[in-house]
Amino acid sequence: MSFDVDLFVIGGGSGGVRAARVAAATGAKVALAEEFRMGGTCVIRGCVPKKLMVYASSYREIFHDASDYGWEVSAGGFDWHKFRNRLHGELDRLEGIYRSLLSNSDVTIHDARATLKDPHTVRLSTGGEITAKHILIATGGHPVKPDLENADLGITSNEIFLLEDLPKSILIIGGGYIACEFACILNGLGVEVTQFYRGAQILRGFDDEARGHIADHMVRNGVKLHVGTNLLEMRKQDDGIWVKGTDGSERIYGEVMFATGRDPNTSDLGLENTDVKIGRRGQIEVDKFSQTAQPSIYAIGDVTNRVNLTPVAIREGMAFVETVFNGTPTPVDHDLIPSAVFTQPEYGTIGLTEEEARDQEPVDIYCTSFKPMQRAFIGRDERVLMKLIVSQETDKVLGCHIVADHAGEMIQLAGVAIKMGATKAQFDQVCAVHPTMAEELVTMKTPMRSA
Repeated sequence: MSFDVDLFVIGGGSGGVRAARVAAATGAKVALAEEFRMGGTCVIRGCVPKKLMVYASSYREIFHDASDYGWEVSAGGFDWHKFRNRLHGELDRLEGIYRSLLSNSDVTIHDARATLKDPHTVRLSTGGEITAKHILIATGGHPVKPDLENADLGITSNEIFLLEDLPKSILIIGGGYIACEFACILNGLGVEVTQFYRGAQILRGFDDEARGHIADHMVRNGVKLHVGTNLLEMRKQDDGIWVKGTDGSERIYGEVMFATGRDPNTSDLGLENTDVKIGRRGQIEVDKFSQTAQPSIYAIGDVTNRVNLTPVAIREGMAFVETVFNGTPTPVDHDLIPSAVFTQPEYGTIGLTEEEARDQEPVDIYCTSFKPMQRAFIGRDERVLMKLIVSQETDKVLGCHIVADHAGEMIQLAGVAIKMGATKAQFDQVCAVHPTMAEELVTMKTPMRSA
């Protein structure tokens, strides 16, 4: 049977675009459909604009520190409109780059919603059908709001970049990394931030000690954090949104933001016309090669709800091309993935948490907390946390956790050693770079405790 294309990719995010380009480089005929903007969540409404907002929000403290270091500085108020206009200009530029990369790779772009008519046929919202030998679904995910009356009054991370004006106050619902990152960002931009989280501590699933360290700093920096608290009622009032919490509190906020989870984008894709299986959260079920129960259809990225990170989606896309177009079956490697949470301070992590490790085997915990030189010099109270989880049996470093400015940069490099299977003895053999925060990773000689 002949097909119009060898590969049709549904979704123009980082994973889908990379897979399309790499597949086309093998000589395959490739087409891609994106219904919104090229670049997906990461580029348009996720990692990139968020990180630029992190940069913007950090300057208030930088100006404060500069004054104590002897600089004559005067910081006026934050101009949201100036920043937002520049931000959207940058996103337009990046989208243009994504389009150019695809075009230069001879990938045919369809600005349309694509759905599945059958295992080899894609139907476009702009009209027409295209047959494909292989179909790759890379449609990502979307933020969800709770099933609550008047929840439509709230915004999500999708809308935060589109606000006409910054509110004077905001209530953020949720305790995951997105909620915590935006609590820190908006607090840094001068918004009065309150955060509700129904659990006992923010950042569930991360290392307990690191979670507590970040929560303490967020509160110290001005975020009004309420754990064990959830949203009970909300309604519109002339001067904002009235909210009642499960703790009995009542207050009016300028905005309410829901950061209560994300679901895969699988609705109305036509998956019922195939043998593709859908999981409990709506995710597409795939095997270790990203293949679905329908042999001609594969899926990568957040739509599979495996490890929902942009670099992971890109690697899944490349493994897919190796498997399908280069004839080298390549399972996706989801082991020991470094990641960063861009709170203030940042949190970089790779491997097991202390809690996970002690349930698995006896471990030694190397940990230190100290005031970094830059802040200690001017009397700041911020502290850095460095932590290594080490197997007692093999001496292998099973996990690394860093809470500090630039922790994301540090964990990327530490991740290389840990991915290679480095032992604590090998860490200790590395000469320290002094004076730096990161030198503590190679100077912790005695375990703080065993578990």
